[in-house]
Amino acid sequence: MSGGTGGNGLATFLDHLGRRVTAGVAEFGFAAMLVGESLFWLVAGRRRRQPVRLRPIVAQAMETGIGALPIVTVLSATIGIMLAIQGIYSLKLFGAESRVTLGVAMSTVREFAPLITGILVAGRSGSALAARLGTMRINQEIDALTVMGISPVRFLVAPPLVSMMVMLPCLTLWADLVGLFAAGLYIAPQLGSTMTAYADEVVSLLKMNDVLHGLAKSAIFAVLITIVGVVNGASVTGGAEGVGRMTTRSVVQAISAIVITDMIFVFMVTR
Repeated sequence: MSGGTGGNGLATFLDHLGRRVTAGVAEFGFAAMLVGESLFWLVAGRRRRQPVRLRPIVAQAMETGIGALPIVTVLSATIGIMLAIQGIYSLKLFGAESRVTLGVAMSTVREFAPLITGILVAGRSGSALAARLGTMRINQEIDALTVMGISPVRFLVAPPLVSMMVMLPCLTLWADLVGLFAAGLYIAPQLGSTMTAYADEVVSLLKMNDVLHGLAKSAIFAVLITIVGVVNGASVTGGAEGVGRMTTRSVVQAISAIVITDMIFVFMVTR
């Protein structure tokens, strides 16, 4: 009897595991299809007389980029000051506090600015995208677009994808500037220096590859945020409760994807 129960439990576990794996592979395939089809409409849309319009791209860019400037500015400044405080405190143990600028500059530009900006945009714009598409799915507006002969991917996916890929690197660059400036406000007085000398040191220490490292990661994060939001929004079932559930799932998945991708990217680039 117990052996039979144990066998049934194992079979149930394997059944659930197989279903989860199958669903995950299906979602990954759907995401890859969305990216490919979006690129197709961006390249070939005008020849098919269904171009991706500039107006929705600009509207999405304003919502994604300009709307996120205040929170990105506040958090970037806070993180820059925190890095400066912790850096000086740690390096004082070795009598090397004069090297704090190098650590803060490299950490901000290569790691913290793109990572924090990506997480902020995922929680702000990625969730909004999932909620909007989920509501359209419940109201059958996506089906209506298909009936009218309008590609939902061209109309709903390509504009936010383009705007996200443009605005997230721009926000990351802004986070670099704000974080480094805020860090300098603490570092310069602590080292008995000036902001001008601090800025000269930052410029001399940072290379173009360091800046491009962070911007490249932010472009990858932009694709992840958009596709995760679209996949979850298009998978909504069950009315308003389903929209809320998939919106939360979108934020969790986007942030998880950003952190894991960041780890893989750093591992591959720094080998």
